[in-house]
Order: sequence, then structure tokens, then C-alpha cells
Amino acid sequence: MSRLAAVSARGSGAGRGEGVDFWLLSVALLLSGLGLVMVLSSTGIMAERFYADKYYFFKRHLVFLIIGLGVMSAAAALPRLLYLRFAYAWLALAGGLLLLTLVSPLGVQAGGATRWLSVGPIMVQPLEISKVALVLYLASFFSRKQEMIRTFGVGFLPPVCITGALCVLLLAQPDFGGAASLMLILFCMSFVGGTRLVYLGATSFMALMGGIFLVMSSPYRFRRWFAFLDPFQDAQDVGYQLVQSLYALGGGGWLGEGLGAGKQKLFFLPAAHTDFILAVIGEELGFVGVSVIFVLVGVLLWRGLRIAKLQDGLQERFVAFGMLLILALGAMLNIAVVLGVVPPKGVPMPFLSYGGSSLVISLFCVGVLLNLSRSATPLGSGRNGAMA
Repeated sequence: MSRLAAVSARGSGAGRGEGVDFWLLSVALLLSGLGLVMVLSSTGIMAERFYADKYYFFKRHLVFLIIGLGVMSAAAALPRLLYLRFAYAWLALAGGLLLLTLVSPLGVQAGGATRWLSVGPIMVQPLEISKVALVLYLASFFSRKQEMIRTFGVGFLPPVCITGALCVLLLAQPDFGGAASLMLILFCMSFVGGTRLVYLGATSFMALMGGIFLVMSSPYRFRRWFAFLDPFQDAQDVGYQLVQSLYALGGGGWLGEGLGAGKQKLFFLPAAHTDFILAVIGEELGFVGVSVIFVLVGVLLWRGLRIAKLQDGLQERFVAFGMLLILALGAMLNIAVVLGVVPPKGVPMPFLSYGGSSLVISLFCVGVLLNLSRSATPLGSGRNGAMA
């Protein structure tokens, strides 16, 4: 029996619902609104210089936010069969989009990698859809295979092969960080799903060895991945971005320079409006502003875990945990990169970073959690146990 499911038997997921989780909805809206403000603050000068319109990125992000809110509302209202019965359709969609980036003229190359699809004015990053598809597939798999989940051939090998196929397509782009994200999702969901620890340990070791080989095989990649250990040693090359991020965070002090008054966004800090927007927040809103972000993310994780815990249906419980996992991993990896705890890699901050794909998928995950919260069994209603 899985660690996530051992505390309760299979159920229908219906019953005495608590209604939409107001706390989760409020936090998602607050973070999204703050992200809109910080995108304007971090892009005004750049947009005016390159596009002669200081609101260029702000207006685009506002459109992404409106679309994302529509997607969130639909995900919260639509029948959950869309997530529970069509996992393989989602998987096929994700694999097809990843393949299109490699073999079709729709693929957009940037920074030496082809990670985007362009359809007219719309840019889509298939990686974000792949995270959702993988979660839905794993939720379906672990809920159906509980009796054999601790076997190698039936309970362990299929999800590893499916995830591996998606990772191969990502590495072909190349997107090393994206492949690592999918492997982390697989590891976490397999752990709570009941997979034997020896299988997880062996697979993690093999994945680590493969990652080390990829890093060691490229001198530039090796320097870039280990620059975070001492970024000031090569502050004008591979350590430049992290050094500028640390300058921004250090310059903010307790209360920050003031909204809009940051200096690192003035063409010093690369990707200030995307992957390193947290550094801009630290410089302009200070330790207090960053702390508020951390608290909001903490509340989001608390409410997401609570929704997963209160699901009666096994598959619904896995889906809730997986959607929360997408948001949690994105936030923690982005924070770790900005603070220099892990090697720099393109990981957007959910809700805050500029970018349509990340924002829409983050709000979609919230929508699914809100959908599931409507049928969560209230505490004290006679359910036995709690999620471990």
C-alpha cells in the first residue's frame, strides 16, 4: 500500500465538501498580482529602450494573467474526469509538443536550445505541459497498481520508462534542468506511491551518474554548473549572473530601495524579469518583501497538502499532491538558484516570473486543487487517519 494512500481505502472523492479553498485562492491571486507589479518594475527601462514602450512586457504579462485566471476558473469548474480519465491523452499531447520543438519549423531556438514552440504571436514551452501530463499519468498509475506497486516489472519500470522518454526529448533540446525537474517529480510521487526504496535509490544513483557525465563532457557546462560554489572567482563570465543576484539581494537591506528604485535591473542582472525576479524583489522590497513571498508560498503549500490529505479517492489524492509538487519544486528550485544554493538554471518562480507558459500552468495547478477542495472531506467527519 502506498505511503500516501496507506491511511485510507479507495474512495470516490465525492461526499461532504468544504467548498472552494479560500486561502489557496487568495494566496494565488496575491502572488499573481505581486508578480504583475514586479514585472512592470523590472522591465520598464528595458522595454522602453528595445520596444519604445515601457509597458510592453507588463501588457503581455497582463494578457497571460487574464488567460491564466480563465484557465484556473475552468480547471476548478470542469468535471474532474478531465484529469482522472484522460491521463494518457495528456501524456501524448506533452510528448507530441516536445517532439515538435525538435522536428518542426515551429520550434524556436534561443540561447543555443530549442525549448519553445511558436504559433503566430503565441509562444509555448512544452516542458510546463509535460509536468502536468507526468503528474496525471503517475497519479493514474499509482492509484491503479497499488497491489503490485512494490514489484519491479509492473510497479516500477513503466513510470521510469515513460519519464525517461520525456527526459530524452528534453535533453535533445537540450534542457538539462527540465529533465531534472521531471525526474524529481517521478522520485517524489514514486516515494509517496509506495515504490521500494532500493529501486528509488538505484535509479537516483544512475540518474546522478548520468548527470555528472553530461556536466563533465562539456567544459563550459562544467564551469557554469560549479560557478555557484565561488561565483566571485569568475564574476565577469560564468559567475556574473549569480554575483549580480547577490548584489541585488544584499543591497536591499531590511526594507529595500523602494518599489521601482532597484539598480540591478538596469541591464546588470540578466533575466531580471524571469528567473531572477526574486532578486529584484529583494533589492526593492528588502528582507521584509522576500519574507512575505516565503510566507505566501508556505501558506500555499499548507493548503495544498491539506487538500491532498482530505481526499477520499486515491487517484484524487495523488493528483492533488502532484499539482502541489509542480508548484513547490518550481518555487524551491528558483529560490535556491537565486540564493546561490544550487547551480544556476532557468527555473521561473511560479506566479511571479514573466512568462506565459509558467504562469498559465501554475494557475492551472491551483485550479485543479480548487476543484478537488470542493469535495474534500471535512476534518472530524469520521475519516480514519491522516496523510503521512
